[in-house]
Amino acid sequence: MRTPRLVATGAVAGLFALTLSACSGGSGGGSGAGTAADPVTLSFYNDKSGWTDSFKAENKTSVKRGMKLKVVQTPGTDASAYDSFVTQAFRTNEKPDLFTWHTGSQLGDLVKQNMVAETTDLWTEAESKGLVPKGLKDNYTYDGKQYCVPLNVSYWSVYYNKKIFSDNGLEPPKTFADMTHAAEVLKKAGVTPFFQMNTVFEFVWFQNMLAASDPDAYAGLATGKTKFTDPAVVEAAKQWMRMEHEGYFLDAGVRSDPQALLASGKVAMASMGSFFTGQLTALGKKPEKDFGEFAFPNVSPSAGKNQMILETGPLCVTKGAANEKAALDYSKWWLTDEAQKAWTANRGDVSFNPHVKVPDAGMAALVDATGKNEFRVQQRFQEMVPYSVYTRSKEVFGELVSKPPADPTPALEALQKEADAYWSKHK
Repeated sequence: MRTPRLVATGAVAGLFALTLSACSGGSGGGSGAGTAADPVTLSFYNDKSGWTDSFKAENKTSVKRGMKLKVVQTPGTDASAYDSFVTQAFRTNEKPDLFTWHTGSQLGDLVKQNMVAETTDLWTEAESKGLVPKGLKDNYTYDGKQYCVPLNVSYWSVYYNKKIFSDNGLEPPKTFADMTHAAEVLKKAGVTPFFQMNTVFEFVWFQNMLAASDPDAYAGLATGKTKFTDPAVVEAAKQWMRMEHEGYFLDAGVRSDPQALLASGKVAMASMGSFFTGQLTALGKKPEKDFGEFAFPNVSPSAGKNQMILETGPLCVTKGAANEKAALDYSKWWLTDEAQKAWTANRGDVSFNPHVKVPDAGMAALVDATGKNEFRVQQRFQEMVPYSVYTRSKEVFGELVSKPPADPTPALEALQKEADAYWSKHK
């Protein structure tokens, strides 16, 4: 078993028509897709409560292919509560037909336990027809086979409030010096430069600072080659803490939604995935008019290309589910132009499907640049490191942003202790 590594390449051109058929990779339960007049209903567990309307809107398209989702509201919003809910369901007669999960070691654990249906043939066909960028399947590959399909991808950039920038004579930063200059100007104008949280995405600024300072050191955290106590890591964390002490960040205890804070101008910038576009447009904000995006600039000139953090979340079929075959049919359909055009229209977000145009012009430019190999693509920290390390980092980074120390070394030593425990058993 291996944790998959992400490689992104340019889009593959060409349109196609795809007919639904039974999917290989396991015998599966039940029959395949129904008809438009009598669609099969698939139970769908997910941890994305803010996406419920989008999932339901997708049914208007999928029902034409004989399938629709029954979106199951799972208890709570905490990730561990959701994970427990789903894994407990696997042991009952109420197994979900489809569910969202995580790439990395957590998906590997389900594969090892024989809980998810294989999708190798789906990936082979999708790659041959240009429905997914080459290399994306590495996130879904274990022992040479694929499991699940991508629910979504998110490109992580820095969103900014255009009015706030214009009012203060600022342009989107091209260098780290530009970005810190903008932060100084905004702070003097009484505007908080950057959003952050201490309960969700606590890792984002650590991720940004290290990847933009020493990309190889950042990538090495995925394999244990890099230690959290290595000089490059410590220096990146210290620079992050210096920015904290300069007053560039929102109080990490603020619980207001980041989209509301950015839209209102209470913060000028937020480092977020491309899903943030949909959250802003849901508030009536317009891309290019009210907000824009820029790539996080390199901290060190020796870093080479700017970094693009890319995350991907899976849509999985439960092995042995009552409607396993139909759920695999849905997974196959989900990869198509038809499904992804509808999804992009519903969500206002980017699609993994290279044929589907991004409605946000600023984000489209970043996606195109990524496809042209203008960035070095890196995995998001949450999926890249072992799960036990990520879990420990929530506490460590949450404390760092709540009470920023002058020296973050003790916190990094605590993380390295967790990493040592993991790698001692998995090397």
